[in-house]
Amino acid sequence: MAECCEKRKKERDGDLERALINRLNRIEGQVRGVRSMVEDDAYCVDILTQVSAISSALSSFARELLESHLRSCVVEDIKNERDGAVDELVGVVGRFMK
Repeated sequence: MAECCEKRKKERDGDLERALINRLNRIEGQVRGVRSMVEDDAYCVDILTQVSAISSALSSFARELLESHLRSCVVEDIKNERDGAVDELVGVVGRFMK
């Protein structure tokens, strides 16, 4: 199979996986709450406040995942002299800095 078609996988430590899933579950609940607010004709500023909280929660999730990626995947790729590891990281970080 060509490299472009291979799906890379990452087995995560059980504690990290649980922490990430818990964060996502909370975020999912927040999004459902915003949907309910819209359906219930909540005041715009109140909805926007919740959207801001969701955005912060997603950023926090992404930072935690990125830190884990740096400490495991990137370190391992560099040790194994995997071409493109740094370029991939630069691309990922660039998407967060938009």
